[in-house]
Amino acid sequence: MDTSTRLACALAFAACHAAHAAAAGAPPATLERLHVASALTPPQSFTFGVEGPAVDAAGNVYAVNFARQQTIGKVKPNGEAAVFVTLPGTSVANGIRFGPDGAMFVADYVEHTIYRIDPASGAIAVHAREAAMSQPNDLAITAGGVIYASDPDWKKNAGRVWRIDPDGSVTLAADQLGTANGIDVSPDGRTLYVNESVQRNIWAFTIEPDGTLGGKRRIASFADFALDGMRVDVDGNLYVTRIGKGTVVKLSPQGRILAEIALPGKKPSNISFGGPDGRTAYVTEVENGQLLQFRVARPGLEWQQRQAGGVKAAR
Repeated sequence: MDTSTRLACALAFAACHAAHAAAAGAPPATLERLHVASALTPPQSFTFGVEGPAVDAAGNVYAVNFARQQTIGKVKPNGEAAVFVTLPGTSVANGIRFGPDGAMFVADYVEHTIYRIDPASGAIAVHAREAAMSQPNDLAITAGGVIYASDPDWKKNAGRVWRIDPDGSVTLAADQLGTANGIDVSPDGRTLYVNESVQRNIWAFTIEPDGTLGGKRRIASFADFALDGMRVDVDGNLYVTRIGKGTVVKLSPQGRILAEIALPGKKPSNISFGGPDGRTAYVTEVENGQLLQFRVARPGLEWQQRQAGGVKAAR
């Protein structure tokens, strides 16, 4: 085969590959480097308690404990950051999620509270408070506005999951877990995923029509390094932060490892998706007290749902 023929074949193959990728909703791989992490904010812009994160419809990233404890920071896509709100009393936040109506929900592990924050005014209200919680950690929200909150008991190496209905009523949804931490809902709304930090398992529960959980099954287990925050993409793949290893691992819905992304920092605590196309992953990293970012092939589920619901941006 002569040089011109080889070139023509190569160009034809590239065009075919690009067309196939576009049809599948993914960009041609040659246009950008995926899974390469970089800093969004400077080191130590957040405290050791950096967590969250969540992204609004305008692409702003929110993470807890910006500059000092008890705050929620707002970071623009260009990395410019400022305090969005300061929580009342002794409250210190952990996970953040936006609900179907655009409200921000925050898990406060000190006062055992789920706060609802108005994204336009910054007004803070108690959505749910339950003294029986150990320390609500991370949140997942269904399309119907039902919240599931992980609740680890670090002293006992145990944990639970609570269900918070739209009216704020609280029900114990799952008990006898290890240190429940990262949590999210599958794209079809029928499965709740929960990981355990110390035990390093990822569990799947069937979400019944009434919101109760059943059919508990383990889909993945790791021999080392703690698990922390977890999010799902539009294909149902799980992105899980690994404390101590300094990576985010991507798994299929069945628990098969698809990729592992190295980060500049050994203590990633949580992850969210945003950017103009939902394909930017934002990671809170404790060791350097900052937000990191990297590109992925497919949008995050929460980003897709936010676009479909027309969730308003916070102020």
